[in-house]
Amino acid sequence: MGALCCKPEAIDFDGEVNLFHFVLLRSVGKGAFGKVRVVQHKQTKEIYALKYINKAKCVKMKAVANIIQERRLLEEIDHPFVVNLRYAFQDDENCFFVLDLMLGGDLRFHLERQGSISEAAVRLWIAEVSSALAFLHDKKIVHRDLKPDNILLDEGGHAHITDLNIAVHYSDRRLLTGVAGSMAYMAPEVLNKKGYTFTIDWWSLGVCAYELIFGRRPFRGKTNSDLSHAIVRDPLKFPEDADMKCSKEGISFLLGLLERDPTKRLGCRRDRFSDVQRHPWFASIDWDTLDEKSVTPPYIPDPKKANFDATHELEELLLEDNPLKARKRNPNQDVNTLSKEMQQMEEQFTTYDFKAMQRRSYYPQNHTVSTVTATSSSRPGTPGTPAPDTYQVRSDDAYAPPPPPPLPMTPMGGSKEKFDNVPTALCESAKPRVKSRRI
Repeated sequence: MGALCCKPEAIDFDGEVNLFHFVLLRSVGKGAFGKVRVVQHKQTKEIYALKYINKAKCVKMKAVANIIQERRLLEEIDHPFVVNLRYAFQDDENCFFVLDLMLGGDLRFHLERQGSISEAAVRLWIAEVSSALAFLHDKKIVHRDLKPDNILLDEGGHAHITDLNIAVHYSDRRLLTGVAGSMAYMAPEVLNKKGYTFTIDWWSLGVCAYELIFGRRPFRGKTNSDLSHAIVRDPLKFPEDADMKCSKEGISFLLGLLERDPTKRLGCRRDRFSDVQRHPWFASIDWDTLDEKSVTPPYIPDPKKANFDATHELEELLLEDNPLKARKRNPNQDVNTLSKEMQQMEEQFTTYDFKAMQRRSYYPQNHTVSTVTATSSSRPGTPGTPAPDTYQVRSDDAYAPPPPPPLPMTPMGGSKEKFDNVPTALCESAKPRVKSRRI
């Protein structure tokens, strides 16, 4: 008798999204309890960033509420300068976020590679991030962890905010009090513990802009206590060669953002975002067309280079005992036997599919929909992950554009995976994996 051929099991693309819908490519990031990989959707061939978080580690680090909150906030957001959520789902081991892929890397990576960045490039990035912040603040969302690590570039050099892990809704009636974020970028009102709202994001933006232009942060200290004292009390100083790296208008802009009194801070006064837009430093910015990304940025990442730390891929290949792969859920699992935190994730980290949401928005409520898929705006970079100095939130803090017309769905042919339109640098993990030992 001849040997039987193992035919791959058919994938149900009409059912709920899961990891079987994606091809796993390179590992490009690692955080405190989550990792980031590049993936390609097997049906649409679109590439995304997959952020996955181990549930057990999440429970151990008491971050369950943060993960669920990030999942809920991302569903409210769709903006040209935000790393937007496209899919969310879970299996027995991990929670998954499928996000816009940013091929240009994060600003921390470029800052460390270059030392400092030209004022022209920083001006455009700050304008784009300002637009995203204004959008979040209109939604009553404060990011709370804005820093170069959490600003990603797409392949065209445009900036996007990512990582809403400690973002929260705020209210003008009840101020937030939790000490959350990365200390070097915290506003004085966070450290003073007198309560705050959206104003802290504009301070953090000022620290980012200062660091990108001058290659150093405006306030420093050898210990957390020294750093906190510097942020709250030390005068703002500029390097001796500041006039060679930054214009007078740029200095004025930095002074406006790094104003300790939030009622006088740029972006926080009566006119809020309009105040930022009118600043002389942005005289060359066309705010009416900024969101269209029609302007060519002064700095564009080299597409021939991997704009991320390549050691993440090496660690995944050599040191990971339990490499990521698609696994079916245990049908016999009794949710009642799980811990309270695990039950919370099971119930509240719900599945999200942006194409299904588009279809529901596009068609009338009682309209019969055939099997279709919609085009999406793939804003190609990798999502950032929390840095070691990130402070977790305390427990007391607890514009969608019209969808495009749907197009007929093109089924995949054959049993072999196809990697259409995927840069070669992202496909390393698609190669056969050699079994290796921990070293």
